[in-house]
Amino acid sequence: MIKYNRRSVPIVKGDTVKIMRGEYKGHVEKVAGVDVKKGRVEVEGVTLTKADGKKVPRPIHPSNLLITKLNLADPWRRKFLERGLPEEVKEEIEREAEEQLKEIEEEEVEEKEVEDEQTSKEAGGA
Repeated sequence: MIKYNRRSVPIVKGDTVKIMRGEYKGHVEKVAGVDVKKGRVEVEGVTLTKADGKKVPRPIHPSNLLITKLNLADPWRRKFLERGLPEEVKEEIEREAEEQLKEIEEEEVEEKEVEDEQTSKEAGGA
């Protein structure tokens, strides 16, 4: 956050966080969702197993998290970070955002390919 002249930033879906306290201490993963009303964050890979065997996301308080990588794909987040910064830093933020958008697109293409392979296997096996 030093790069953006910020000590704290609101957490959004897609940020990479490290859990600093509790059972999952040290776990580093992306934020799957944010419950603003309850003030909790859901992190990918952090789940509870219910009595019937279902896995549900384990809500974590944001004070127990450390943001390691920001999701700059969100336009609101970029505007928030760019306030009061010099032009060079703003351009760097935009470059990082473009790189993250490309990564997201590549991940979506890979997921779609995997889904297509699974459906073709299921259709071939039936």
